[in-house]
Amino acid sequence: MSGQLLGRTMIDGKRILVVEDEFIVAAMLCDALEDHGAVPLGPVGRVSEGLEAIAAGGIDAAVLDWNLAGESGSSLAEALAAREVPFIIATGYGSVDPPFNDRPILSKPYVSAHLIEKLAGLFTS
Repeated sequence: MSGQLLGRTMIDGKRILVVEDEFIVAAMLCDALEDHGAVPLGPVGRVSEGLEAIAAGGIDAAVLDWNLAGESGSSLAEALAAREVPFIIATGYGSVDPPFNDRPILSKPYVSAHLIEKLAGLFTS
């Protein structure tokens, strides 16, 4: 099964929270999700907005930029983990510190095929 078909099958209809502070990156991310049948929520670009979105619920997974306008995404990761919402950490730094270093990492810059593959992996494990 091709990566595109697998991604479409695994994320079709899934509500994916997009946490990204760079507008162009967020727009491309949302477009890629829609192209593969997912429902993007957001995007949100600040930690406070992300926490509100997480508290509102209805999220199947999230793509979390680790550095939001100079703020760490760790509090968002904690909130997602507490609600057992799977997430991918998007970062240009290559890695994150514990306890989230075991989460899937999407290295920036990335291509949408890698994004979809990582998201699909959240729903197959």
